[in-house]
Amino acid sequence: KDRSSSMDSKELKETCLKHTMYSWGKRSAVDPLPITRTEGVYMYTPEGKKILDFNSQLMSVNIGHGHPKVVQAMKDAADGVTYVFPGTATEPRAKLSKKLAGLMPESINTFFFTLGGADANENAIRMARLYSGKQKILARYRSYHGGTNLCIALTGDPRRWGNEPGPNGIVHFFDPQPYFFSFGATEEERTEKSLLMLDEQIQYEGASTIAAIIIETVTGTNGILPPPKNYLTGLRALCDKYGILLICDEVMAGFCRTGKMFAFEHFGIVPDLVTVAKGLTASYVPLGAVCVSDKIAKHFDDHVFWGGLTYNAHAFCCEVACAVIDVYVDEKMADKAVKMGAVMRGHMERMQAKHKCVKAFRQIGLFGMMDLQNAEGELICGYNGSHPAMGALGKHFKEQGLFTFVRWSHFMCNPPLIISEEEMAEAWEIIDAGLTIVDGMI
Repeated sequence: KDRSSSMDSKELKETCLKHTMYSWGKRSAVDPLPITRTEGVYMYTPEGKKILDFNSQLMSVNIGHGHPKVVQAMKDAADGVTYVFPGTATEPRAKLSKKLAGLMPESINTFFFTLGGADANENAIRMARLYSGKQKILARYRSYHGGTNLCIALTGDPRRWGNEPGPNGIVHFFDPQPYFFSFGATEEERTEKSLLMLDEQIQYEGASTIAAIIIETVTGTNGILPPPKNYLTGLRALCDKYGILLICDEVMAGFCRTGKMFAFEHFGIVPDLVTVAKGLTASYVPLGAVCVSDKIAKHFDDHVFWGGLTYNAHAFCCEVACAVIDVYVDEKMADKAVKMGAVMRGHMERMQAKHKCVKAFRQIGLFGMMDLQNAEGELICGYNGSHPAMGALGKHFKEQGLFTFVRWSHFMCNPPLIISEEEMAEAWEIIDAGLTIVDGMI
């Protein structure tokens, strides 16, 4: 039994279920995972069962669990300023903003600190509307931008449905890679046709009414979809043509996950606003940020920014973020994502060659997903669907000590950036056996 816990797994689960609510589910169907210790790429139950974290929790614990330098920074931060109201100037706030300015493009030097990705996106939209004087926001269908009233309305996936109707002024458009149909066989075709369609939609909506377009630079939970060739440069040009701001949501893709500090660096563009969270502190503490271009920041020199929150620029959290950023830089985490991303791609290719149930996979750095198919070569279940084979796969992962998300026809492959080749092989041995189960069921 893990000495750090006074409860066994049964008591821990029963107490949590009795007194707390969980995200995105009905209480009668929730089966929480009891965890009392984490270290490196592993989690441990109260009884000491080891579970390999193959999703970095929510694509966020990029540096792995319990990094000693960050843990020590947290202890040191507790001896300093833990909290003061947002109208103060603190050293953690100053240090973190200066570090971020050094990582961002030259035109982004100002930051508004929040507690997570949703409120970062919320405030980015607020800034775009106040700056532009326009109200409409365009967002894509294959997207997730957060759980607040505004951000769940921006979100394209089915989690939006139960929260409708949402606020006015949000318009969805198609991704270059829709779920069912295709804009073309090549990346060039998909880019050209999807942007042509978006251009027409902008004209229908009226460019003079659109404040911003928000996208996940690399789509996260809805597919791990890197944009096709020249898509982002074309989107940037379209925004410039019509005087529309471009917001890149890097909440999942940022901080070395894709092999660059920020995913937009792969594609030769500079957004007007960038939102970050998750990897900003590797989820050791809650923190998010809106990264603001100079032209927008200058507007608020003389105009009130009508936004705020109690924990804006929380001193303790900012101090921890500084330590996490030092780990990314000092330990060359982006390089690790590139190196281990190539190793993971090798495993994915091997699985596709071996298992008839594997339809496709996508990977950029250590941001990846595999799609599974039925005997006819179609995705094993439809949009927002389920299939017994996917349930069996998820059960196998849980029993064999592999933590990741199985959703619709897909499963996630987003391990911490510190994962070793041996740990990667351990994960794919479990996956290999699971795909054999799926092969037998289709």
